[in-house]
Amino acid sequence: MKIMKFGGTSVGRPERMHRVAELVIAQQEPVLLVLSALSGTTNALVAIGESLSLGKKEEAKDRIAVLQQHYHDFVRGLLQQDNNLLEADQILSEHFGLLDMICQVSYSEALNRDILAQGELLSTKLFCVYLREIGVNHVFLNALDFMCIDENDEPRLDAIRHGLSPSLHTGVGKLFVTQGYICRNAKGEVDNLKRGGSDYTASLLATAVNASVCEIWTDIDGMHNNDPRIVDRTRPVEQLSFEEAAELAYFGAKILHPASIWPAQQANVPVRLLNTMEPGAAGTLITERSLGRGVKAVAAKDGIWAIRIKSSRMLLAYGFLRKVFEVFEKYRTPIDMVTTSEVAVSVTIDSDAHLSEILTELGSFSAVEVDADQCIVSVVGQEIGRENGVLQDLLRSIGMIPVRMISHGGSPHNISLLVDAGRKKELLQQLNQGLFGL
Repeated sequence: MKIMKFGGTSVGRPERMHRVAELVIAQQEPVLLVLSALSGTTNALVAIGESLSLGKKEEAKDRIAVLQQHYHDFVRGLLQQDNNLLEADQILSEHFGLLDMICQVSYSEALNRDILAQGELLSTKLFCVYLREIGVNHVFLNALDFMCIDENDEPRLDAIRHGLSPSLHTGVGKLFVTQGYICRNAKGEVDNLKRGGSDYTASLLATAVNASVCEIWTDIDGMHNNDPRIVDRTRPVEQLSFEEAAELAYFGAKILHPASIWPAQQANVPVRLLNTMEPGAAGTLITERSLGRGVKAVAAKDGIWAIRIKSSRMLLAYGFLRKVFEVFEKYRTPIDMVTTSEVAVSVTIDSDAHLSEILTELGSFSAVEVDADQCIVSVVGQEIGRENGVLQDLLRSIGMIPVRMISHGGSPHNISLLVDAGRKKELLQQLNQGLFGL
């Protein structure tokens, strides 16, 4: 069995959903299909939840009406037969009726997660109606019946495997359709795997069923050597190791969810990044093996805060670093980069959710400085720090752009630079020319 996951842009128009069906039907082995919500839906649902959280119920109702009209138009491009249109309208009535009902009760975070789950449920149910219209046998699987996380928001892989297995061994059909992103939490409530979580779902399911491959279909032909939205000339990377792909995903390569590599890596399931709009393109293959050494790609992660912590005594005074990291652990705030000198330590974080509390506690035993609007630019490749000439080429490419921090050594596959966000585009372009000759 293979996993095929299609993102929001791949199903965002009726003709694209038709194309997804063609790609899936053409497969020679059983397929577990994972679909995201239609493009734009999750943003719309987030906006509805925000309106309700502020007590703006009429605004929320207006947003719901706009989204419902979009889906009404969508199904009329997707389906042709009257009976199937009627079934699709009943699906819309069910889910938008739920949203209308939520507007009548008091807002809570649990209800907001119910709101966010509607996008994936809608896309998969509508896709199944289309499959019935064209006569394709399939099995609809509700991810809320088997996808689950624990009290630390970590996936319960054994429970996922146990919950999914009976549905896959019914002997009915070779195509199974389910949702990405959504799950249940330790309380049994509807929850989710956070933004981009459909990739994570696909990787977890690939591990759970020991899939032959996990295919991630988007609107770009694989992972590129640089950000194609910013840099003029980029090229797809033919093959990456799990380690290289994980570094790129974590440090900003938008094509892949940062958490999605680990499950596939544990089960050694190959991951392919493919283009729904150009299915003949080779895309990117991710396996345990790297295709050669040297620099493979560059990624950039925005929304970074740099915190410089200076000890009133020597930095290496006993227990100082422990006290620093305990503060971040207390507020469950991950650190991306760390650099140290004799008298100070600098770290970066990608969320300001608890920044004020962190600064207050750090300030009780050190002097603290903060730089906002920073960007981490990571250069990734197989053991690049040991390759002759890589550091020289990198420093030459940076040129006159000021660098706030440099980090290398934590991973042999990554050299990270912290720069002001306003210099990101310039640095990415210079790296593209200096490291890849593009």
